[in-house]
Amino acid sequence: MELRTRFDDFLSLAEGLGKMAVERLETGLVFNPMSRAMLDDPYPFYKGLRERDPFHRSRPADGYVLSRYDDIHAVLSERRFSSDERHQRRYPRFSARNKRAGIPDPYEDDTASMLRVDPPDHTRLRTLVNKAFTPRAVGQMRSRIETLIDEKLSALPRHGQLELVRDFASPLPITVIAEMLAIPIADRERFQHWSNEIVRTLGDGNREDRRASRAAMEELGSFLEGLVELRRKDPRDDLFSGLVAAEEEGDRLSTRELLTTCTLLLVAGNETTTNLISNSIVALLRNRDQLEILRSEPKRIAGAIDELLRFDSPVQLTSRMVVQDEEFRGHSLKRGQQLVLLLAAGNRDPERFENPDRLDVTRENVRHLSFSHGLHRCLGAQLALLEGGLAIEALITRLPDLRFAAEELKWGRNTVLRGPRSLPLAF
Repeated sequence: MELRTRFDDFLSLAEGLGKMAVERLETGLVFNPMSRAMLDDPYPFYKGLRERDPFHRSRPADGYVLSRYDDIHAVLSERRFSSDERHQRRYPRFSARNKRAGIPDPYEDDTASMLRVDPPDHTRLRTLVNKAFTPRAVGQMRSRIETLIDEKLSALPRHGQLELVRDFASPLPITVIAEMLAIPIADRERFQHWSNEIVRTLGDGNREDRRASRAAMEELGSFLEGLVELRRKDPRDDLFSGLVAAEEEGDRLSTRELLTTCTLLLVAGNETTTNLISNSIVALLRNRDQLEILRSEPKRIAGAIDELLRFDSPVQLTSRMVVQDEEFRGHSLKRGQQLVLLLAAGNRDPERFENPDRLDVTRENVRHLSFSHGLHRCLGAQLALLEGGLAIEALITRLPDLRFAAEELKWGRNTVLRGPRSLPLAF
């Protein structure tokens, strides 16, 4: 089994390289999100792609890579493009390869999250969870988030260093989502570990990533199953108890769907907000004139979060599947093709944003794509905006002379989620 799995990975790599070579011959460009240059700074490539081939035919992706705002927005607005990966014509082969590696098909064992399904299943799942993320519900969490931030920063000396990702940007959102789910304090370190492992399969994870992610999902699933039994016997006023109660009604939320939904909340509530905080601080330290505007006018920070999200999106891309042959914006799409939507490229489209490569915290009406759009728009967007705004305000106003403590930033290797692996700061 191990030999066959390694052979599968080798064939996949060789096939990918061959397709990239053909792609370069056909278009003069190659979309390779795993290249070091792209992971460190994808925006120069996005600009070139948008200018030269904005509806780019990609053989490795078996479809098209879109980089213009209007094209991406149009796809996300159309229900005829699917989030269900089973519509991708390569999916049977991907599923078979994973099974040989001991990784079950998420659609066959009911572990596909609401991000990977279409209505009516998506509608049913999202309706249940939406109740916890209404503006009113999120607003009620403000004081607790402020307390958590204050506890972190009050423990720091007047002058010193802070590894922002490890010691602040990551613990904050994981604590918030853990408290929403009423996860015991003693289990939160494991909770964060599981989240970090699960996201390893986003983008172009290898065999080791897939196995580590699956192991973490199984461990988290076992842990949550124990909590389900506790909440059945002793329900509380928390999100997890509410989801358990909905599951008890029978056909609304199965136990497996409950576990998958909680896993999604964990990952989405942790990784994206961590990167929002970290990316924003990087952007402000590299554009100190904009940092000084926010320091002198802290009331601008709530509005500036959308500009910071536009400037360097925590989520770089998403995808949709073509369900039937059709013409779309002058291109002949074939059933089963994949449309890779470069959200971060759309956020820098000059047809949509003036001087898009410039960070401008006074920019108004910033309708970015970082939270996606349409049916699958991020349900935790309001919570992320609140956490990010409060965190950034506290960091730039309470830590004088905030600056980088390392000459070079080390960016994460994930092709979907963008953020520094570590961010040493001095103050």
